[in-house]
Amino acid sequence: MLWRLLLVIAGLLIALYLWRWGRPVPPGPAPVAPPSATATPGTPPPDPATPAADRAAAPAEVPEGFEGLRDLHAPKGDVTTDLRILQAVLEAFRTSFPAEGNPTGSNAEITAALAGANRLRLVLIPRGHPALNADGELCDRWGTPYFFHSESRRRTTIRSAGPDRRMWTEDDVEHAP
Repeated sequence: MLWRLLLVIAGLLIALYLWRWGRPVPPGPAPVAPPSATATPGTPPPDPATPAADRAAAPAEVPEGFEGLRDLHAPKGDVTTDLRILQAVLEAFRTSFPAEGNPTGSNAEITAALAGANRLRLVLIPRGHPALNADGELCDRWGTPYFFHSESRRRTTIRSAGPDRRMWTEDDVEHAP
């Protein structure tokens, strides 16, 4: 009897979550390339030590329901905060798809699943978010695509290349749940 009650409560919570987060979002503008990819010919590339968020003119607007993503790449944040936000996004995905667990594949495939290419069309990362590059990949503050290592259905480690923009060097930052 108790397990049935818990099952009903879990179903109601999932339905409430899907109602709040799973509403269709109108298509936004095309993904924005990182500042380094949009440099004007003849201008020097941006300083790799300066986070992309600090180089941005104004903070990006996020649609209703995505307020938690406002802090992703925020000027006052840091890469550790960004990685925690992405882990929370993966947790929300995993909660919505308990049988499947975390999305797997390349950065672009994982990002596509988080952006609505899933059986519920659940959008957790809106199109046009400044963390997305033109190839549909989630990028760190310096414009380098994150490395996602799916260790299991419930555990994915996310790695940022850090300020030098080269993966597997001393300045990399990694976050595992």
